Amino acid sequence: MKFLFILAATILSNFISHTQTVIPLYDDNIPNSKPYPDEETSEYTKDSILIIRKISRPTLTIFLPPVSKNTGAAVVICPGGGYWVTASRHEGTDVAKRFNELGIAAFVLKYRIPDVNTMLNREIGPLQDAQRALQLVRIHARKWKIDAKRIGIMGFSAGGHLASTAGTHYMHDYIKNPRNTNLRPDFMILVYPLISFTDSVENPGSGDQLLGKNPSKEKTVEYSNELQVTSKTPPAFLVHAKDDPLSIKNSLVFKEALLKHGVPVEMYTYEKGGHGYGMHNKTSNILWMDLVYEWLKRMKFIKDY
Repeated sequence: MKFLFILAATILSNFISHTQTVIPLYDDNIPNSKPYPDEETSEYTKDSILIIRKISRPTLTIFLPPVSKNTGAAVVICPGGGYWVTASRHEGTDVAKRFNELGIAAFVLKYRIPDVNTMLNREIGPLQDAQRALQLVRIHARKWKIDAKRIGIMGFSAGGHLASTAGTHYMHDYIKNPRNTNLRPDFMILVYPLISFTDSVENPGSGDQLLGKNPSKEKTVEYSNELQVTSKTPPAFLVHAKDDPLSIKNSLVFKEALLKHGVPVEMYTYEKGGHGYGMHNKTSNILWMDLVYEWLKRMKFIKDY
């Protein structure tokens, strides 16, 4: 009888840990926002990709692994969408569930879409949300059974730009931070990321929504994240396909900058695959998530359970 009770309690504990909770990103007023009606919409494309538009009320969806598998590591996930929309399922919740299977807590960030109608300063809105997500995960690390020194950030496409911005602009708090919580991610995972707005890297239209059509040279430099790397930038794992229309030069210039400053970096390059394939590049049998898991182990961010 006692054995059955313990078994039931263990199963229940694992089930509770694997459930999902959606919380508002901010407790009160959303910083850097204008009064504006909530016009958020979502839809599935013909390829069953979930697209969310006009996000002005950011949230964080919490995915905690089963207790028996918990490694203590955590990742904040930023789906892509060119800063126009977010592809929140195959670059968000599906990835979070896979991380949970690997014993890693995951938090899908529904960040605000840059918009002059909803924001006082559109260029910092997504970054504020990324910093707030990292802040929340660190503040609640003990409750969520997370090691506060093993919290990373991940991004796809423009979400990769956001993740790399969080990893290179953490010296300045863009949100209220009364506890002086560390806003630096401990590692970055960047999948077919946008990195640079410089003329040498082709990024058709990706910067228009964030910085406007004719940003100043200073703003272009500020948000070209390969130019913001220092020796204290977090280590990174990069994934890109050679035939990606969002040029592989983005990942290459970031990798070069990290190496130049002595920051650990690894990169996996697919011969083909294009852009936006999420976890599964149909042109290859190599699963980059498996490579990420092995990298995280080598970097001592996770331990085998």
